[in-house]
Amino acid sequence: MTMSPHEVQAYVLTYLEALDCQIMERSPAHVTVKLSPEADKALTNRPYYWGFVERTGAPAETMSFTFIFDPDSYQQAIEAAEAKAAQALPSIVPDPAEKNGVTNGSPQGEPPKETILGRYFGITPSMPLLGPGRILREEVVYGSRRLQQIFGAAREGGAFVNLFEQAAKRQLRATAPAVYEPWLGVCFKVEFACDLKREELHFLGISLRSGEIIEKFGTKLNRRDLSPRLAENMHVQTAKVSLSDAGAALESHLTNRLLELDYSWAEKAQERLDLELDVLDTYYEAVLREDTPEVELTGNTASGMESVHSNRTPPVPLKKVLDIPNAKPNGADVELAAEAVVPIDTETDAEEEKAKQAVIDREAMKLQYETRRTEMIWQYEPKVKVTAISSGMFHLR
Repeated sequence: MTMSPHEVQAYVLTYLEALDCQIMERSPAHVTVKLSPEADKALTNRPYYWGFVERTGAPAETMSFTFIFDPDSYQQAIEAAEAKAAQALPSIVPDPAEKNGVTNGSPQGEPPKETILGRYFGITPSMPLLGPGRILREEVVYGSRRLQQIFGAAREGGAFVNLFEQAAKRQLRATAPAVYEPWLGVCFKVEFACDLKREELHFLGISLRSGEIIEKFGTKLNRRDLSPRLAENMHVQTAKVSLSDAGAALESHLTNRLLELDYSWAEKAQERLDLELDVLDTYYEAVLREDTPEVELTGNTASGMESVHSNRTPPVPLKKVLDIPNAKPNGADVELAAEAVVPIDTETDAEEEKAKQAVIDREAMKLQYETRRTEMIWQYEPKVKVTAISSGMFHLR
């Protein structure tokens, strides 16, 4: 799913106008807007500033933005405007003082503006514009962070509404008040998902007086002037159906509608899932069927110790070696003679390490197999997911 620059612009403008933002400049490629307090709180992430304003009662200064929906077209328009402005400017006659290297930093014929810093430190470079008067520039395209933020703010702010139908002018002068009928409207998103995906929106409405359910409730609302303010000379009737019962009735109605649909796509998706799982199982079964040598540390260690003891040679008497009569070996000589060279069985250690590594690889392969199978089931398994994305109370005549 994607959105064209025109669709993004239409959505953003609808959001800004709904929050009473001031549109200062607008073109097919951009819009410059001064945010309302509600929009500033939702989009600028300035909780400390708004906390200060609410505590002190100081006048709020909201921020201004230039939202660019088509960067290429906007850049071309900027370049064309700069070229047109350059052509419209009169030719400037060079000042003789400028030829001598002296300039006052102002246009010809206009005296230099005196500033506080210039009075004491001479000519100072211009500083960037900061504070509430500046206009920030951002590209708002599909997938951008700012557009995702607007989506979230609209979803949070419009999750539930309470609107009243505005009465005609003659009703305001009538002697008897008109009566409102309360309706509960819920917009459901139905998602049909497997390795493919399709989404549908179902806007249902139910009367809290009679229990009547209307499909495509949005078309009933489009022809009416709705406002969050209760109109004058109007009376709201008491609901006979509770909100919980009304919500359960809408869910039951939508479930019955979904049961009437054709689910041949789910059968085909299940067939594709079975085929993919067969291929996956065949591959990993062949890999895991390989024999893995077992590691027996106790037996190998015992045999190694026996070989060490068997390879030790008894100490040789000093009398026989040096041919010294009546020579007696002392304790140090006996210990040195007892320490014979112990051969290291490198082949046994290598086999043990190889067996250990084979066991580790086998466990890793099992984990990979389980992960791949879970991912494939999640991707191909057919499922229907229903979500209530927005709802509201609508008081209609």
